Amino acid sequence: MTVAGVIVLLVNDHLLKQAWPGFVTGKLSDVAGLLVAPPLLALLFLRRADLAATLATGVLFALVKTTETGAEAASHVWTLVAGPSRVLADPTDLLALPALALAWWVRARSLTAPSSPRLRVLLTAPLALLAVAASGTAPQATSEAVSVEVRGERVIVHTDGSAAWTSADRGDTWIFEDSFGRPPKRPAKAMCVPYQATRCYRVASGRLGVEQSDDGGDTWRLSWTPSRDDHDRLVRQFGDRLPRSGGLAVQGWRGGHVVVVANGSEGILLRDETGSWRRLGRPGEPERATDIYAEGVTAAFLAGCLLFGAAGAGLRRYHRAYLIVTTAACLSFLGFASAATISEVLALITAAMVPTGFIVGVILLIMGQARPLPIVVGVLSAPLVYLTVYLPFVGWADGDFGSYWTAVAVAALLTSLVLAVDLALIRKDAAKAPAAV
Repeated sequence: MTVAGVIVLLVNDHLLKQAWPGFVTGKLSDVAGLLVAPPLLALLFLRRADLAATLATGVLFALVKTTETGAEAASHVWTLVAGPSRVLADPTDLLALPALALAWWVRARSLTAPSSPRLRVLLTAPLALLAVAASGTAPQATSEAVSVEVRGERVIVHTDGSAAWTSADRGDTWIFEDSFGRPPKRPAKAMCVPYQATRCYRVASGRLGVEQSDDGGDTWRLSWTPSRDDHDRLVRQFGDRLPRSGGLAVQGWRGGHVVVVANGSEGILLRDETGSWRRLGRPGEPERATDIYAEGVTAAFLAGCLLFGAAGAGLRRYHRAYLIVTTAACLSFLGFASAATISEVLALITAAMVPTGFIVGVILLIMGQARPLPIVVGVLSAPLVYLTVYLPFVGWADGDFGSYWTAVAVAALLTSLVLAVDLALIRKDAAKAPAAV
């Protein structure tokens, strides 16, 4: 069983997919899954059946990715194993099939390796099961603003259920009514200003956006679309299921007009009489927070790695055992951080492996006669690294940084400074330490 595949699958599905959902992270998940699945499947057989496990993995993967029946069956299986899950049929995922050849090659080499195959299975099987099971979580559904209509002085924004937001003061204040009735079957997607037929608006096709025409609909130009920073935040919040503008209405008012747009799960978009566009979100509900959970997990993961790594730099004995135990504990934390999306059994496994790894690591530090200074460096620097990684993304979520990559650069710079100081202190301590006998 390849440990590298388990690490890639855990990091990609729990961190990278949330931070940068898209083609690359999706295909990387398939490749890592095909590396991990054959040895995991081989555990089900009493005798060596690596070839059968590899072939079965390829056949099942092809059925799931090319047929709706296979995808539906896989969804039911993962729901039983890992909680509510959804697997999608996507023939382009077959590009990952050559990874099976790499899995076969790695497995063949591992059988001739001097280390114990049973030990490798015991250490990596729980992580592999966790990584595979937690990779297909179904997105949570939310109500969406789907259409807008004008009734006299009232503007009504319908949701996809029976609720609606209503406003009688040009969108300044909104009232939420949870039993308003079904929305219109065909929401208005384009409308001209009353008594001003040359000025018209329509929703952009297939995305968030509003187009404007000043010649009665002969030509159109983009009037509003999310900024690049707002788009990045939307991607972080909604993943691949980005909201779309579904319908709009124009309300004339004392020589001016307002435009109200139903922006799906993003809520309401308003153009006031001055011509300024404002995203109102979902009036009466708390402002939607930008999801930076993945950054928080990354910060905690790196802090844990620094804690174990710095402390272990002072070990005089048991280096290999310490490395194995602490690596397993750090990787288990990634699974435990996703405990809300996996089954209770897997959550309990990871919850037990994290403190167990920490306790065993401390015991090995004592038995290995670790020098005190590296331990102090790790204990003091771990929370500092957490802050240097996480706080820049808090600033990005609050709009304090111009872009996401500015936050990345700030986090990388601050963390690098901490690591440089730590490395200098540990190297200086190692130079003073007496040579091992």
